[in-house]
This record gives sequence, structure tokens and C-alpha cells, in this order.
Amino acid sequence: MDDRRIRDVVVVGGGTAGWMAAAALSATMGDQLRIRLVESEDIGTVGVGEATIPAIRLFNGLCGIDEDAFVKATQGSFKLGIEFQNWGRVGDSYMHAFGQIGQSLDLIEFWQYWLRGRQEGVAAPLGHYSFNETVGRAGRFARIGRIPNTELDGISYAFHFDASLYAAFLRGLAERNGVVRTEGRIRHVRLDSQIGHVAAVELESGESVSGELFIDCSGFRGLLIEQALETGYVDWTHWLPCDRAIAVPTANVGPLRPYTQSIAHAAGWQWRIPLQHRTGNGHVFCSAFMDEAEARRVLLDTVEGEPLAEPRTIHFRAGMRRKAWNRNVIALGLSSGFLEPLESTSIHLVQNGIARLLSHFPDRNFAPANIDAYNRRIAYDYERIRDFIILHYHANQRDEPFWQSVREMAVPGSLLDKIDLFRATGRVFREQEELFTEVGWFQVLIGQNIVPETYHPLADALTRDELAGFLKDIRTIVSAPVSRLPTHEEFIAHQCAAVLGRAA
Repeated sequence: MDDRRIRDVVVVGGGTAGWMAAAALSATMGDQLRIRLVESEDIGTVGVGEATIPAIRLFNGLCGIDEDAFVKATQGSFKLGIEFQNWGRVGDSYMHAFGQIGQSLDLIEFWQYWLRGRQEGVAAPLGHYSFNETVGRAGRFARIGRIPNTELDGISYAFHFDASLYAAFLRGLAERNGVVRTEGRIRHVRLDSQIGHVAAVELESGESVSGELFIDCSGFRGLLIEQALETGYVDWTHWLPCDRAIAVPTANVGPLRPYTQSIAHAAGWQWRIPLQHRTGNGHVFCSAFMDEAEARRVLLDTVEGEPLAEPRTIHFRAGMRRKAWNRNVIALGLSSGFLEPLESTSIHLVQNGIARLLSHFPDRNFAPANIDAYNRRIAYDYERIRDFIILHYHANQRDEPFWQSVREMAVPGSLLDKIDLFRATGRVFREQEELFTEVGWFQVLIGQNIVPETYHPLADALTRDELAGFLKDIRTIVSAPVSRLPTHEEFIAHQCAAVLGRAA
């Protein structure tokens, strides 16, 4: 039988995406593949994606990464959710916290009882029933699988980290696994004249790097997927009109919050991401409603510490490639598309693309049915995350022209169906393998002031007194252990403090 197995894989571009791909492939298929990564130190990376979601722990586990060593090496901290300020109305605040909220009862979710309790005046704010939010707002952290003496889930967490340090950390791991790094700029992409596949990349040094499968991690340029293969791009700026970000690191002030902050402004929003050695800040904005000078002023007027560098501007266009996999090229990271980091999904989309690749790993026949299945799954993932991000913009009650425009725009039917069902019934359902679960959708829908007309009728099974008691008990269970946990900074100092500590 003819051996059609792929042996030679070339990763084009380093950065977070490139070294994630190299680390994962070398950890899982290193004995079957020869993996080369081509990058140039002269080409910068975007490098502002410093917040993640809990799935990153699965990726690190796949690569055999020790968590404390990883946090130490990347100057990282822990993340329990995202606090949204001013998104519904100016002055509003809510948290999209990871993990469980309350406890399901009699076949329905906890929040159906909470909806009834709010209607009857016996419910506290939703976040008081979230262990993650309660711990986060108290500035504490610990690795807890279960709330003590209960069956309730403990803390679900992700990380904040320096993306450039993460790439360096993964590089070390990948090279120990046998990945060969080649330094150099690519001057030409050579295609097979018969089938149109990428055959090799030719460097300015004259060296030619050939392969059978190419992974394009070249950033917004899309050196292989777009410049060589002309795959095309699906533009979503009519739904996600923000097109620029200004980023600046600042010195830390005060305790490290164990959560990301997203603060809405007149024509966009600002992120704050606490690391051990600095805070990452950025202002995502729509240039049609605010010029760059004003956006820079807004950012510098609202950061909490002294800037450690000159602010830099990043231009982007929301959307995705028409095909994430075209011929023998798979795009990962910014070369596959861009969704602004409002829900910290940038690094997850890289991870997801790698997981899909492992599931659909080809042979040299590159079966079209396999490629098509991969592309359908990637497109679905992008579209559902897109919908979740659009929700934050669309469901607002602000008066500025930008916010009026996104409130009044027509949204994708897939999102409109979710909003209409929730508004009418208080119910939300996760479809297929979409990333965000029902509890995540619920927190954002409620946080953005979409009030359901009713709740599930099974929530009426309790008397009013029983309902009040149930809600009170959950709140007590959630809050009782918090004061016994170490502060976020105490935990880091004991478990995973970086060598350079808090130095800027």
C-alpha cells in the first residue's frame, strides 16, 4: 500500500500562534512529523492578547506544561472572569464570571429560580450566587475543585499573561520536542505548478524550506493563505465596526485584580489586564466615530498607573478567511481572521484551530471532504463567537452616536433568535459545540439589561418562602469560604511569583 502519511510540516511565523502550533504538534505527533518553524526576528508581532478563558488549561495540559512554571515564566496572574463597566448604561457594572452560578434544582437551571426571585423581590444581584465573582471581587484566589462541604463547583479560572513570554516559553518546549526553528524573511512562496499547493517558502538568504503541510501563522498579512492562495475574506465590520486599538503598558498600582476589566467609552471600550510586572491596557474604538488623537487621550486619561512605553496603534478588520484551510495550507491566529478581544477569545481561536487540525489531520491526498468539514467547524466557531461579541454592543441603552448605531443595526439571525427567545421566556440554549455556554449567555443578557417577560413554570414549584430560603442558602454557601482564601497576590507569591517580581 502506498504510504500517504504526511511527514514534513512547516509553520510560517512564530509569535503565540506559531509556537502554540509547534508545541502542540510536537507534543502529540512529534514522533511522526518533522516540524520546522520559519520566523524572522525583524518582523514584529501584535502581542496584546494577554487574557484567556479556562480552555487554555486543556491546551497547556496537552503540551505537558506545569502550571506554576508557566505562570512564573509568563509573569502571569489568574483570571476568574471579565468585569464589564458602562456597557448597558453609563454607570452599570456586571461580571461575566467563569464557572457555575447557584445550583440547578428540579430539572431547571438555577437562574430560572433567580428570575422568579427577582420578580418577587427576594433575590440578590446575580453575581452574589457566583463563587467565581464573589471570590474575584474580594481579590482572592485558590485552586478549589469544590466549595468545601458541598457538591457545588469550586473556582473555574484562566490566566492573564505576557503573550511574548508565552511564545518564548512554548518555543523552548517545542524545540526540546525536536522542532527546528529557521530564522529568516520569506521572499517568495513557491506553488506546485500542477495542483496549486504550496511547495516551499524561499527565504531572503536563498534557502528553500519545503513541506507537505503548511501552517500559516504570519498574522494579518496571511502570507500563504491570502497572498499566495488568494483565499478571500469575509468582512464583518458592518456588525463589529471597531477597527483600531491603541495599546500601552502601565505600572501596577494596588492589588492585582483576579479578573479582566472591560470599560465602555463613547466609541468603543478599554481593557485592563493585570500581570505581575505591569498592567496591559488598550482602547478599542471605531475610527468613524472617534479620531486616533481623541482615542489616545481617552486611554491615557483613564489608565491607573504610569505608562511604561509609547502607546501604539493597531489597525484591524473584523472577519474571517473564506476558508481557514485551503489546499495544503491551514491558517491560525490573525491569518485566519480577527475578532476583537472583548471576551478573550483570540488565543482560544488558535487553540481551537489546532484542536480541529488534530481531529482532521490529513494525509497527502488532502481529501476535500475532510477539508470541507474542518472549514465548516471553524466557520461555525467564528460565527457563534461573533454573535456573542455583537450582543454586547447591540444590547445597550447609551446615548452617544456610536452606541445608537450599533443598537439600531440589524444583527445576524442566529443572534436575533437567541435574544428573542430569552426576552420571551428567560431561556437560552447552547447549540452544537458553540464556545459560550448557557450561563455565559445569561450573565451577559441580564448584564446588558435584557429583561425576560417570564421564567420557566417549574420555578413555581417552590412557595415564596421556600424560594427565598433556597436563594439565601446558595448565597451563604457561596460567600462563606471566601474570607479564608488567600489574596490573589498571596497565592502568586507562594506558588508562582516571577523571578523579576513586580518590577516594571
